[in-house]
Amino acid sequence: MRTGESYSARAWRQMRTENPRALIALAFLVLITLAAIFAPYLTQYSPEQINPRTAFSAPLTDHFLGSDDLGRDTWSRLLYGSRVSLAVGFSAMSLSILIGIIVGAFSGFFGGWLDALLMRTTDAMMSLPRLFLLLLILTLFGGDLWTVIVVIGATSWMGTARIVRGEFLRWKQSAFVEASSALGATDSRLIIKHILPQVVSPLIVTATFGVAQAILIESAMSFLGLGVQPPTPTWGNMLTNAQNFIWTAPLQAFFPGLLILLTVLSFNFAGDGLRDALDPRQTR
Repeated sequence: MRTGESYSARAWRQMRTENPRALIALAFLVLITLAAIFAPYLTQYSPEQINPRTAFSAPLTDHFLGSDDLGRDTWSRLLYGSRVSLAVGFSAMSLSILIGIIVGAFSGFFGGWLDALLMRTTDAMMSLPRLFLLLLILTLFGGDLWTVIVVIGATSWMGTARIVRGEFLRWKQSAFVEASSALGATDSRLIIKHILPQVVSPLIVTATFGVAQAILIESAMSFLGLGVQPPTPTWGNMLTNAQNFIWTAPLQAFFPGLLILLTVLSFNFAGDGLRDALDPRQTR
């Protein structure tokens, strides 16, 4: 690290000079997020507006990216579908991170029988076939937006819990934590004020990968007909509809598939860049 350079400045320099791919990925994620937020101002069509007379319209005619078999504007459906995909990604990630922090922090800090109980529960959750569990729950309870978010978040926290537990085991033995404990700091203060801030860097990296994973799972569930249901557009159910016309109108599958690919790759590239930039062992 250069003399006088802050940790955040070093991380930014590290990413800017040594991982431009991560910066490109972050720029794309900012762009797709802004497009989702301002979707009503970027299209003149409703994503659910049906017009059979313009079915399978070619791109750059009446519709920017063409239209589907019901004449619905593809560009509009992609924009509004990004809202659902990103909402599921960020919300499910937040829920999984929250559960993972609670389980990992209590397990690593208190140890003993509580650690054994929480880690065996974590192992049991990791041993379950996740795909079949998701299919079962969504089949039983339906695929509305909040159900999808809760189901994905509640089945994705195990990796975070293990990371947090490992960091708590590492930092609770440090000198500043023991000194604070000797001065009378409560367990809650030690957890929240002293140890948890040390876990922020790995959590940020975990969160980026978690969003990508949640978007991919939501798209897969929607493709199978168990995610968010039509007429609400999502990238996954757009692919479901397009599979019937893959040979006659391949662009209907190309656009949502491309957005899923680029978004997931961007989150993964951004996560790789953040992991390297936030690594305290990097001193360049």
